[in-house]
Parts: sequence; C-alpha cells; structure tokens
Amino acid sequence: MTTRRSLILQAMAGAMFAAAGPALAQARTVGAIRIDTSRLAAQGWGPRAQEIKRDLERRLATTLAPMIQRGGPVLTVTVKGVWLASWAGGGGKFSAGGASMDNFDADYVLTGPRGEVLGQWTILSTIGSDSGGAWYRPDVDQRRVAALIENNALWIRRYLGG
Repeated sequence: MTTRRSLILQAMAGAMFAAAGPALAQARTVGAIRIDTSRLAAQGWGPRAQEIKRDLERRLATTLAPMIQRGGPVLTVTVKGVWLASWAGGGGKFSAGGASMDNFDADYVLTGPRGEVLGQWTILSTIGSDSGGAWYRPDVDQRRVAALIENNALWIRRYLGG
C-alpha cells in the first residue's frame, strides 16, 4: 500500500533527480565562432547583413563566454534568413495567437580540429514582432533583430549544454 508520505518522498526524490539532470551533462567548449551572413545580403538586407553578423558575434561571445576555450572546436553559423513581420502588433490576419511573428533562421555546426562534425543544429527563432518594444520608435527594427539574435544565441547555448 502506498502511503501519502511515501508518495510525497518519491515525488521529491524525482524532482531533485530531474533538477540535477542538466547539471550532470557536460558542456561542450567552443574555441572560435565563425558567422556567414552572405544569404542575408542576397535577400535584400544589404549593409545590414554585416551589422547582423557583428551583433550575432557579440551576442554569441557573451552568451557562450563560460564555454569559450582556446583551441576548442569551431562553431560555424550560417544565417539562412531574417524575416520581420510587416506589422509590429497583435491581431494580424496571418498571425499565430493574434500576434505577428518575426523569424531568425540559422544553421550551427560544431567542428573538431580534424574537421569532424561534433554537432549540428538548425535553430529557427520565432518571437512576436512586438519584442522590439514600441512600434513608433525609429530603431524598432534594430531592436526586433536584436531580440531575435538573443533568442537564437540562448538556444545554441542550451544545445551546447551551457
């Protein structure tokens, strides 16, 4: 017969084990970060493609700082596309959950010293177009792209075990 006390103790033990799970996973290291935004230039982003590249490099360097180790594997990022909804607000006709969505699509490949692929991930960050704050501010698009970059960087940190 299962008593209430044993059930509570089992639940607590399970919760503690589940919380310890991610801590037991070993984080991968990254030695260098290389970013390719050439597809963005072809999609009409022009000089903004280089700005997105610099912003992503900075964000990844900050987000992955605890994992960066000299001589470690190379993280190569290919940004496949950045799409900003034409309307930054809720209730659009073609929106998910009543809000228009922005997207940032990138492929990440972690390669070892002999060129072997240690891991690869495709990350499509999709967040509300209102993530950049007030739509009437002149820098709203830059803030929306920054929010997408931050979201994408946080996902790769998670995949790398950090």
